[in-house]
Amino acid sequence: MSDKPLISAKGLSVHYPLRGGGLFGPKPVVRAVENVNIHIPAGSFFGLVGESGSGKTTLGRAMLRAAPITTGSVEYHDDEVTYDLANIDAKALKDYRKRAQLIFQDPYAALSPRMTVRDIIAEPLQVMGLTKSKGETDERVREIAAKCRLNLEHLRRFPHAFSGGQRQRISIARALVSRPRFVVADESVAALDVSIQADVLNLLKEIQQEMGQTFLFISHDLSVVAHICDHVAVMYLGRLVETAPTRELFDNPKHPYTKALLSAIPSLDPDDRGKAQKLEGEIPSPTNPPPGCKFQTRCPEAQDRCRVEEPVLETAGAAHEVACHRWKELLALQPALA
Repeated sequence: MSDKPLISAKGLSVHYPLRGGGLFGPKPVVRAVENVNIHIPAGSFFGLVGESGSGKTTLGRAMLRAAPITTGSVEYHDDEVTYDLANIDAKALKDYRKRAQLIFQDPYAALSPRMTVRDIIAEPLQVMGLTKSKGETDERVREIAAKCRLNLEHLRRFPHAFSGGQRQRISIARALVSRPRFVVADESVAALDVSIQADVLNLLKEIQQEMGQTFLFISHDLSVVAHICDHVAVMYLGRLVETAPTRELFDNPKHPYTKALLSAIPSLDPDDRGKAQKLEGEIPSPTNPPPGCKFQTRCPEAQDRCRVEEPVLETAGAAHEVACHRWKELLALQPALA
């Protein structure tokens, strides 16, 4: 893994205007992503976690240029080319699609029931013009199918003949057949049984280590992220609240929201049961976010400053950043509370 970022976002915001509002007043806007700065190192398995509605999927799609960028910038840079995704023309965007792909969440809805597995996997090669003959296309399809544990007999079948785990392997093969540098895996194991999740996660990690891709792995499940990711960013209501290497984040969480998410991970130890920190209420509407810290309406540690002044990400250790006014104070209180 390189320290140099393959893709970076600076001040990235994604807003969706809504219909309605007063005749003379401002139109309502969904602030799905707000002023996000994120740097994903080349060759890393980068995790993005948070509750449903926190903006994870929108951020991932913006980095693929599949969602509109309202303000800020997203820059992709490999050893061959650089793209400014906020100001990219149609020709460059078509080329970028060869380098950046998405693994969809639902393996049942993502595959056409009218196409064979071979045709599903081959379609990106044909659309992008990456192969010059049917023989070359078939060779690339067989190569990626083998990496995804699909045999030749599977390639002749239609998606309805497969289980959820097998369908997800087909989706993975389709996303990786163009040999992209950057892959967004959006809740790619959430729809699978727990026993199948581990198999798909191990497959993704094996392929990433063999082919050298950079993954942005989006999930609401921290236990899954701990298993596969090198670095984790925590997102709440369109903003990053904490980011750190995986081991550091799990051992030394700084933000109250991160601590609440970690405490909710089920434990097999009977003495640990019932100790989860409960978050009162639900995530606020992105059309009308609260002032100050966006987590203050649910935070047990919130004070007056939190309700009027929004925190920014600040350094809390090596490669560890946190957006909380009170993190140093709360850290100092931990030994007394232990």
